[in-house]
Amino acid sequence: MKKINFLMTVAMAVFVGASFTACSSDSDDSSDNRKNYQEIVDNKVKEQKTKDNALLLVAFGSTWQNAFEDFDATIQAYKQAFPNHDVYLSFSSAICRNRAAAGEHKEDGAEIRDYYAPDLWLEAFGRVKYADITVQSLQVIPGEEYGRVVNALKDFANNGKNDLDNEYLKNVKLHLGTPLMATGNDDPKTGVTDVTKLADALHEIYKDYADKGAMLFMGHGNPDEYDTYSANVRYTQLEDALQLKNKNYFVGTVDMSDNFKTNVLNRMRDSDHNYMSGKVFCAPLMSIAGDHANNDMAGDDAEWKLNNDGEYEETSWKVYFSEKEKVQNGYDCNNETMIVKGLLSYPSIRQLWIKHTEDAFNSEPLEWYHSNDGAE
Repeated sequence: MKKINFLMTVAMAVFVGASFTACSSDSDDSSDNRKNYQEIVDNKVKEQKTKDNALLLVAFGSTWQNAFEDFDATIQAYKQAFPNHDVYLSFSSAICRNRAAAGEHKEDGAEIRDYYAPDLWLEAFGRVKYADITVQSLQVIPGEEYGRVVNALKDFANNGKNDLDNEYLKNVKLHLGTPLMATGNDDPKTGVTDVTKLADALHEIYKDYADKGAMLFMGHGNPDEYDTYSANVRYTQLEDALQLKNKNYFVGTVDMSDNFKTNVLNRMRDSDHNYMSGKVFCAPLMSIAGDHANNDMAGDDAEWKLNNDGEYEETSWKVYFSEKEKVQNGYDCNNETMIVKGLLSYPSIRQLWIKHTEDAFNSEPLEWYHSNDGAE
């Protein structure tokens, strides 16, 4: 059987957790609202269904126009790669969905857009009875948010709302595409994994920056209590893989213990590498450049108060690394050294996600169905 090893592990997991990211994933939907949303999504699927196969991309979500455009480009890339599938996009974050619909950043040119929850799309797929359904995670690591993607598909497979045809669910083919860095090695010199593939792609994009100074990537990360799949290690593995190419690469996060910007600075200073111009470039290691990229990385917040983890949580990376007094002379880090572009904006990195979808197609369908009465 051709199974993705990581997928086999995830298939057995049952994950329930609280959201800790910029846009909460907590449900915002009353029963009446959910009925209305379901009717809207049902109608969209009925109108747009032209194939027997559905492909649902699940992103956390955003409210920024550049993120919307990256999602649009990703949908088009998927339509081109998989012409036999109807392609849809979902936001897993309720607050991101609500704020996008309210036009949170319309004063900055963002459109007002409607996005819907993964379970609504899956329910609609079940109503029109797609023969083959693939869900592709647009997460970077197999962390807390990916757990929500897994649970949405498991709930659909088991008729969690008890309103779909069990005979259909018993026979529909289900596939799950894993996050960008689903696999990795403790030793980046051994084997070709998701981590090493991403390191190769990032180096091609950012090598000129790394030749000029420190090139820092800001990922999200999971707080320790939510690191169910031990996903945080991917950031460390990625830094190791990148440093085999150039010692100027560093990977930190906004939410992983011992890998905040303060820890990145310590690693930079422990290195014997000379940063030449003293420039520090920063880019988000996230699917899109949203609130974290624009505020936590490239914003102007400067609240110099350490939290319990030894991190200046309310101080942006740009401000932190440029501070002359508190960071002991600081670095040349400013608006010009902030690269506010998400990973989905790069075709070569989009292709890595697409390869995960191909791997899901080439694996045997998930065997997640169990009827409500317990009979297979």
